[in-house]
Amino acid sequence: MLLSRQNAIVLFAMCVVSACVPTMLARGPDNSDWRVTGNDPGNSRYAELGQIDRQNVKRLAVAWTYHTGEGEQGGQIQATPIIVNGVLYSTSGAGKAFALRAATGIELWKFDPYEGRRPERSVNRGVVYWQSDDGTDRRIFFSAASRLYALDAGTGALKLPFGNRGWIDLRAGLGRDTSDLLVVATSPGVIFRDLLIQGTRVSESDGAAPGDIRAFDVRTGEVRWVFHTIPRPGEMGYDTWPNGAWQTAGGANSWPGLTVDVARGIVFVPTGSAAPDFYGGNRLGANFFANSLVALDASTGRHLWHFQTVHHDILDRDLPAAPNLLTVSRNGQRIDAVAQIAKTGFVFLFDRATGASLFPIEERVVPGSDVPGEEAWPRQPYPQKPLPFARQQLTEADLTDISPDANAAAVARLRILRNEGLYTPPSLRGSVVFPGFDGGGEWGGAAVDRETGVMYVNGSDVPWIAALVPNDVVTAQGSAQRGIADSSRASSRRSPFRLKEYERWRDANGYPAVKPPWGTLNAIDLNTGDYLWRIPLGDTPELHKPGTPPTGTEQYGGPIVTAGGLVFIAATKDEKFRAFDTRTGALLWEVSLPAAGYATPATYSVDGRQYVVVAAGGGKLGTKVSDTYVAFALPK
Repeated sequence: MLLSRQNAIVLFAMCVVSACVPTMLARGPDNSDWRVTGNDPGNSRYAELGQIDRQNVKRLAVAWTYHTGEGEQGGQIQATPIIVNGVLYSTSGAGKAFALRAATGIELWKFDPYEGRRPERSVNRGVVYWQSDDGTDRRIFFSAASRLYALDAGTGALKLPFGNRGWIDLRAGLGRDTSDLLVVATSPGVIFRDLLIQGTRVSESDGAAPGDIRAFDVRTGEVRWVFHTIPRPGEMGYDTWPNGAWQTAGGANSWPGLTVDVARGIVFVPTGSAAPDFYGGNRLGANFFANSLVALDASTGRHLWHFQTVHHDILDRDLPAAPNLLTVSRNGQRIDAVAQIAKTGFVFLFDRATGASLFPIEERVVPGSDVPGEEAWPRQPYPQKPLPFARQQLTEADLTDISPDANAAAVARLRILRNEGLYTPPSLRGSVVFPGFDGGGEWGGAAVDRETGVMYVNGSDVPWIAALVPNDVVTAQGSAQRGIADSSRASSRRSPFRLKEYERWRDANGYPAVKPPWGTLNAIDLNTGDYLWRIPLGDTPELHKPGTPPTGTEQYGGPIVTAGGLVFIAATKDEKFRAFDTRTGALLWEVSLPAAGYATPATYSVDGRQYVVVAAGGGKLGTKVSDTYVAFALPK
């Protein structure tokens, strides 16, 4: 519910008397902020705001628009803003941090991390807010390329002392020389007490840096604990790698963001594949803790439990999003759970205290590799519920029928590709990867309604191709498409094979080589594992025929859900922002954005007025680029 002005004054007075002001800064039922990327430490992306509801959402109008000032030169904006005490904090496509008045979009300050030095382009998905118990120290943490900055939340000035003049180098302290390797933080970390717990993105090629999870002191930047995702001698999982692998192996990093159970003091860490992504002959074994949901003691980094969703990954099946915390009903009992979406379209659901799966998981036999030196893991885990929210098997009947020529070309190519289901390994002739390398699920993540236990998740539903070629020529043809650099020091351990390119399987006109839908939005009851509804998300206007459903589109960015019974989501190639009925999936409102909103929105309330804001930066999937944030509200 919304907090009236009179009640707010009474509540503040009560807090002063009981010295509870710092405690009330945590999100509560009357709090109208959106304090972290997922709205709460549990990453629910659920807002207890209902001023905008099913009946009036069609009246939404632009409340304000903010341009970051970079025009079409700024790059992609994938950030979800946070809103604290009426101030919105976020980042631009060029990596600058800024603060706005959340009610008007008026700029308060902007910080340029590249002032006086050469810019390094790196995606940024948002910032982190921390405040001391007495409220006198308020900080914004954000990353630009390899640097992690601490800024004064009120002024945007560098916060001293923090590391080296207000920033620390994320490449330092990883146990070996990583000074010329890719180590960046594309997603914001999480706060637990006076710790900033941070994951990183690293290269996906030979010679990548390790994916250590680190906790930094919020005041000094000092490392307080480290969890080695590639285990060292004496640590759990060391025997799932070749001897001494920790000294040279890389990856197994957590790039999509983390989730915290504050009450239990647990941080949940989703990890990606070991490097290189598509050939594992130099890292034979299951490769703990790559492709795992890892539960750590947030105070110490001590391992509590983990579940590996892909063993010895050779298909880039990173866990792509921070997990969601929720409570589900099972046999009359309420169970605190953690839900993890995957690029494969699977949803894994665990008891967050013990790691026990709340639905059966079956280890199934999967195809072996025919690439010399590779040993694909013989079995992989398949959760029995919920059913996957993306297609996992491709047959000739699934191929495009846009035209006879397009179908004939797709059929001819399918017949020469390796195509044996979800875990078909990469091959020299090319293998079908369905869903593709970018999901299924992606970094936009899912939203969960904390009141009902329903998950809302969108997914792309298009095939990619994984073809390997001999690695006898130093090239990063495919890697360059994702901004991933090879290390010059990797030559002594270079894999004999590499991915030819990151190839979406498209027809001659650029459309996916399968029948629609090419993207969906799904509502899954996690109490039962059953779907409530599933709809195409997005459309391709030039292909739309009267009386037929939308095509759906490949997408980036995720949904949020509100107490007003709405799911808000942009994410689609068609540059729309939409609101759907949580009960039925009916489209209740849509609006055109200045560019595609490849970002997850946020909602908040200032002075009793609810807003919904989204970054419209475009730039992916061949769409135009913009530098715009747009906020919507009901007319006054």
